[in-house]
Amino acid sequence: MGIVNLTPDSFSGDGLTGDVDRAISHARYQFEAGSDILDIGAESSRPGAIPTPEDEELRRLLPVLREITTWGVPVSVDTYKPAVMRAALAAGATMINDITGMSDPDALAAVADSDCAVCVMHMKGEPGTMQQAPVYGDVVAEVGSFLQSAVARCRGAGVADDRLVIDPGFGFGKTLDHNLALFRALTVAFGRDLPILVGVSRKTMLGTITGRPVDQRLVASVAAALLAAQKGAKILRVHDVAATRDALAVWAAIEQGSQQ
Repeated sequence: MGIVNLTPDSFSGDGLTGDVDRAISHARYQFEAGSDILDIGAESSRPGAIPTPEDEELRRLLPVLREITTWGVPVSVDTYKPAVMRAALAAGATMINDITGMSDPDALAAVADSDCAVCVMHMKGEPGTMQQAPVYGDVVAEVGSFLQSAVARCRGAGVADDRLVIDPGFGFGKTLDHNLALFRALTVAFGRDLPILVGVSRKTMLGTITGRPVDQRLVASVAAALLAAQKGAKILRVHDVAATRDALAVWAAIEQGSQQ
């Protein structure tokens, strides 16, 4: 899943708000690098982010979305607003990626009558304050319970399992220790019934581990993506598509060779 940020304040420094041509060009770059899915977000959800008004999110999103949905690649839209979901689906989006885990009944209604895929993510609190000393009794159990409830809400609204994806929400209201515990427990805690999406590309947890700034986290991001795949993740949300695909290709070749 190749990331396309349409925000002015992306934590990774790759935001492309206000420049439709550059945004489309970057989406094309991600597509040609080998993205199986493009994930477009027009509202920042980085720690400390201020909510974006609905009309502004749509203004950033729709011109780019309308272009890239003609390319034949599945397009995911990263939003929690029901009206944006409806507009995105009308414009050809094939997946909704909701950082609030479909907690809004209107969001569920927006996706229920379509055939789009739905990714439900765990977040503790909200982006503006989520990284202010988050506390859990048992992070793996609590995140797992939240995701089970989110999946149950979706099923109750008529969203079939073959449309569902779950995301533990690395960095969304979690310390480094919380993130590492979730990573170690990926398929053990969340099972194999539904595909797991992992998004850790360039995130603070990798900077804390390596001591490197956000623009020097390529190697750490690729290593984390490879480990996530080895632990059973089915979708890897990344900034650096080509490098990640290369690492996965080497792993696959070695694994297939060892099985011959």
